[in-house]
Amino acid sequence: MFEGFELRYVVIAEGAIRLRIGGSGPPVLLLHGHPRTHMTWGKVADLLSPFFTVICPDLPGFGRSYIPTDTHDSRHSSKRAKAAALVDMMKALGFRKFAVVGHDRGALSAFRIAMDHADHVDRLVIIDGLPVLEHLERANWEFARDWYHWFFFAQPDKPERAILADPLAWYDTLRPDAMGPQAYDDVLEAISNPLVVHGMIEDYRAGIRVDHIHDRQDRDAARRIACPTLCLWSLRDDLEQIYGDPLAIWETWAHDLQGFGIDSGHHVAEENPSALAQAISAFLGQEM
Repeated sequence: MFEGFELRYVVIAEGAIRLRIGGSGPPVLLLHGHPRTHMTWGKVADLLSPFFTVICPDLPGFGRSYIPTDTHDSRHSSKRAKAAALVDMMKALGFRKFAVVGHDRGALSAFRIAMDHADHVDRLVIIDGLPVLEHLERANWEFARDWYHWFFFAQPDKPERAILADPLAWYDTLRPDAMGPQAYDDVLEAISNPLVVHGMIEDYRAGIRVDHIHDRQDRDAARRIACPTLCLWSLRDDLEQIYGDPLAIWETWAHDLQGFGIDSGHHVAEENPSALAQAISAFLGQEM
């Protein structure tokens, strides 16, 4: 994975962000989900790199990137704070305008980049995600049953203690044969590090404490995503089953929207990288 890519640490005001960068052509920023690191994108990055300059960072609070400073409201782990940090990272790399692709928790930061830094984003791809506010307003018994971790992770201290007692028991769906041994070793290191586990959990606490407020402020002000937006979802995951058609939700947030489901489980970059890379590339104007 990441054939010909360079591993870098980019230092911004908040700290260092670990990333891999490679390929040539227009820049595309790929943002991973929980509890992954940038390594989850390896197969997709290799497929995109002949056509695009691909940038894959560890999100702040994840992997080997900086851990945001704690506050009572988790504001430094908010998607607004992470969006600003990632834009600064891209500027440090020499990219002032780029496409951004986000999966799972990374989709929330990608959405916030497009909302808060519209001048820097020419295209947005959301994978298996909705704005935090939409999740919370639609939370029902099915959400509580299947996505209970949102509310458990919002509690102080206990989530970290539960995970660190036996990381592989908590994250029992991690498979080296599916994600590749390099990605597996990387995520195993992450979920075994108390500082990183805390950083990842703070990402969820920020959702409950502050991210939904930012979403509501945007909705109340009728602010919407300005750039063309592609919404993708995994057909063998439960986003569509719980919420119905994701496009019906996203169309209230985006002026120019399209999307469809992909035959995959939740971790589509690992399970069906070819279909995902083709969808991203076609949306960005390059047929593979």
